[in-house]
Amino acid sequence: MPGHDVVASTGAWILERGHRLLLALTGGRFPRTVMGMLTLELHTVGRKSGRPYSNLLTSPVHDEHRIVVVASKGGHSDHPDWYKNALANPQVRITVDGVDEQVRARPATPEERAEIWPQVVRTYRGYEGYQSRTDREIPLLILERNR
Repeated sequence: MPGHDVVASTGAWILERGHRLLLALTGGRFPRTVMGMLTLELHTVGRKSGRPYSNLLTSPVHDEHRIVVVASKGGHSDHPDWYKNALANPQVRITVDGVDEQVRARPATPEERAEIWPQVVRTYRGYEGYQSRTDREIPLLILERNR
C-alpha cells in the first residue's frame, strides 16, 4: 500500500473511532454536525460477506429528498468499502439524529456530480485536497429518501 494510502486509511479510522467515542460519551447527542455537515450512520450489507456494517459519515449536501455522501476515503487510491457495499446492495439504512430510515443508494451521474461537486467543496474544502491526492474521481453517493 503506498504511503499516502496508509495515511488516508489511518486518518479515516481515527475520525470514525473519535466520532463513535463522542456519540457514546454524549448519549448520541454530539456531534450532530461536523464542520457544518450533517452526520449520519450508514448501514450496509457486505458485498462479499453478507454481514451488516455501519459507518459514520458526513453529508455536505442534503435536503428532504436526498442525502449526498462523499466516497473520498481521505484521497485513498481505492473507493471505501461502504461505497462498494452500497453499490452492490443499494437498499441501505441510515440513522440521522437517532432516527432510522430505509433509503436507496445510487452513484451520482456524471451530470449530477458536475452540479453537486462545487457545493461539496464549498461546504468542506478538504474534499478538494482529497481529490488532488488521488487519480480516481471521488464519487458521490446519493441516498434517496422514500418520502
